[in-house]
Amino acid sequence: MSVTVHLAFLACVALASYAQNLTGFAFGLILLGLVALLHLASLPDTANVVSVLVLVNAAITFGRRRPQLEWKVFTPALLASQAGVAAGVALLAWFSVQQVALLRFLLGCAIVVCAFLLVLRARAASATSGLPSFLLFGGLSGVMGGLFASAGPPMVYHLYRQPWKPELIRNSLIVLFAANAVLRLVLVLWHGQFSVNALLLTAEALPVVMLLTWLARRYPSRLPINQVRRAVFVLLLIAGLSLVLPPLLALF
Repeated sequence: MSVTVHLAFLACVALASYAQNLTGFAFGLILLGLVALLHLASLPDTANVVSVLVLVNAAITFGRRRPQLEWKVFTPALLASQAGVAAGVALLAWFSVQQVALLRFLLGCAIVVCAFLLVLRARAASATSGLPSFLLFGGLSGVMGGLFASAGPPMVYHLYRQPWKPELIRNSLIVLFAANAVLRLVLVLWHGQFSVNALLLTAEALPVVMLLTWLARRYPSRLPINQVRRAVFVLLLIAGLSLVLPPLLALF
């Protein structure tokens, strides 16, 4: 990778981290979408970078504090999500060898869905959803986490439909993402799929993410949240459609 490519990658990391700090959502998909759009690195390497950064974010957020969660419904969802991660990592290994173009197309579809979930406000139900729905959305999040290291969209949508306090939802998401990242990294390392290039990119990205997270907490943005969401929506939509449209146009 040339110096220009490394600088472009760090710019993508900074943009994704800034968006994450403003919205609390979609860091992985923004970074994956931009990297795929600009052809800066392979999707498996970028997903591995995201997994490490998700763990760092969880460590910074909780420190030694134990998060309070609705363990009765969250534990089965977490177990289903872990099973989904294993399936997603297996799919990623197959796609990376057999169907790279299809992997990019699926990533584009996930980013477009994520973009619309960002601007659509899910209405909270009057009571906590049943166990089957937590198992379903947990499993879907796990598959996305295994494939793209971005388990956000399904569980973000599902949890924001629960009559829970915002802090409980946020803690649940961070714990789920961190647990998925741990399992994903274990599986990737076990199969020797964490390359030297991914390690280098992680070392580059880590200081950028930590600095921007610190700045975001010390100097909170005064931009209206609706404007921020719209800007991130446009960014995600452009990145997603740029991956989805070329193969569709080629078919027709």
